[in-house]
Amino acid sequence: MYFCTFNLNGRPQLGMAQNSQLQALVNLTEIWPEALAPSNVGELISVGNAGLVIAAKLHQSATKWIEVQDLQWLAPIPKPHKNIFCVGRNYREHIIEGNIAQGREPNLFPEFIELFTKAPTAVIGHGATIPLHAGLTAMLDYEAELAIVIGRGGVNIGEDRANDAIFGYTILNDVTGREIQRRHGQWFKGKSLDGSCPIGPWVAHKSAIADPHQLAISLKVNGEQRQNGNTSTMIFTIPRIIAELSAGLTLEPGDIIATGTPSGVGYAMKPPRPLKTGDVITIEIEGLGKLENTVGN
Repeated sequence: MYFCTFNLNGRPQLGMAQNSQLQALVNLTEIWPEALAPSNVGELISVGNAGLVIAAKLHQSATKWIEVQDLQWLAPIPKPHKNIFCVGRNYREHIIEGNIAQGREPNLFPEFIELFTKAPTAVIGHGATIPLHAGLTAMLDYEAELAIVIGRGGVNIGEDRANDAIFGYTILNDVTGREIQRRHGQWFKGKSLDGSCPIGPWVAHKSAIADPHQLAISLKVNGEQRQNGNTSTMIFTIPRIIAELSAGLTLEPGDIIATGTPSGVGYAMKPPRPLKTGDVITIEIEGLGKLENTVGN
């Protein structure tokens, strides 16, 4: 099952398709059998397993479909109620390129998971414009990431129970103002500029992804390949991320966790290649579809 959120006549609607490649979907909000119909993926998650059962039945019996090409996409969870959790430096080759770019020992790897957050106001959807923020940064950069969407959640979740806490997976672009990231000694400000967290277009329910640690992940800028990796090369696995993050910290339904990016980021290239107005950023993750956004002024 694949879920999305889109705009219809100024109101968010919950959509469902059987896979990320289909060209049509069912508007679940429109045909939901109960009065309080979920209007986005976050609200569906809050309904629990009963919501999935209803969604599956509605999709199976649907007679009206909406063409995907006609959609105005929103982020699956347009207004997360908490910051987006993010894992830094989780792919070996990305760590090496970053260490070299910053004049450090190349093979210096983190012993523990490095965590930061992005503000909810950074979130935008597939097709939305990423602001250039030219007055704030001259090194706006991209990062293709697999993101976990929490379902049941919990606190002190062991690695052996991590999958039970997950609802599904989506694509996230961790857009970053690099000078701002460095200037403040921690990453929150440089990672939280408005429009710097494109997410979507789909959330694939975990049942649709056989192994989240075996997914090809790539990013192109204007059709040029910049990142090309696989989630199999993550240093810290998804169960470990959930276990360490949830230790003494409650993960709630609808929380989002970005799991890190492969090598190929713009600031580590020689010479560095920041994003510029008009650039089209396309991220693809195997089984999750394609997230595409254009950089504005």
